[in-house]
Amino acid sequence: MTAASDPAVCEVACTHPEAVATARAALPDAVTVDAATTLLKVVADPTRFRILSALHTGELCVCDLAVVVGISESATSHQLRLLREHRVVASRRVGRTVYYSLLDAHVTTLIGNATEHVRE
Repeated sequence: MTAASDPAVCEVACTHPEAVATARAALPDAVTVDAATTLLKVVADPTRFRILSALHTGELCVCDLAVVVGISESATSHQLRLLREHRVVASRRVGRTVYYSLLDAHVTTLIGNATEHVRE
């Protein structure tokens, strides 16, 4: 395939200095890039994404999440621990039951947007 027939390659080599400067200025710093890509890797796991999708509907306890996602309570708890460590979910204890929810509106939006995007 030649450059002329590849829609991903410019037919003429050129740069646009103002656009390059604007894009460079908008790049996040290395620490932010590392943290954001780590977050996306955590969310990208199919089991964790199913858990987060279930929590997108509202707060659920570990037992309910295990049934919804179709894995053991132990495996669910393990995944939730990882999600909690990465500040994706929040937990609260009521007696002997632990309830989980998405941590904040950013996570809710992330899960909702990802699902909506692939459905379009």
